[in-house]
Amino acid sequence: MDEIWGVEKDTDSRNVDAHIKKLRHRFADNPDFAIETVRGLGYKAVFKEETS
Repeated sequence: MDEIWGVEKDTDSRNVDAHIKKLRHRFADNPDFAIETVRGLGYKAVFKEETS
């Protein structure tokens, strides 16, 4: 997080969790997109591919 907000900022992992929660809520109606938790690493965006 220091790379994102800088060393002088006082942030913690709960700040990131709060933003991820808001993003998940925002995209809840889109079945083709999800944000998944990668244990020990963070998060990843997952896009469902269309099959024809």
